[in-house]
Amino acid sequence: MPDSKTTTDTSTLSPELKAELANIIAPYRNERGALITALQKVQERLGYLPEPAIAQVAQAMKLSESEVYGVATFYNFFRLKPVGKYLVSVCRGTACHVRGGPRLLEHIKKNLGIGEGQTTADLKYSLETVACVGACALAPNITINNETFGKMTTKKATDIFGEER
Repeated sequence: MPDSKTTTDTSTLSPELKAELANIIAPYRNERGALITALQKVQERLGYLPEPAIAQVAQAMKLSESEVYGVATFYNFFRLKPVGKYLVSVCRGTACHVRGGPRLLEHIKKNLGIGEGQTTADLKYSLETVACVGACALAPNITINNETFGKMTTKKATDIFGEER
């Protein structure tokens, strides 16, 4: 299995975490054009962008929370909910589609017990689809935490994820 990510529970931010985020955001204070970079840095630390972190970024950068939220929801690389330790991305590109991608996606959904855009209750797996992985010669493809697995079959998926839940 590929390297895992760390997701922090941030339903409320501890004083220590607030201070850490303040240090992360500090280089971008009052620089409206650095909002995306600041959000990326916060997401790298937390694994996603919870509401309290969005509020802290907004305050530090003298922006409204709705402006920050608007940017965070516009770009698909930002996440507002925790993602699993393993982020599974199934390619929906033409080559993958023709070579069995839809069947593979359905099989993975059944194996993980979740749908697209969902995370398992144990926060082990999150599932998404992407427009193209960029490895069409190896279609169909999935990625797990940015590691590409090409020429995927339902058998290989079962080997990776185990039997159906």
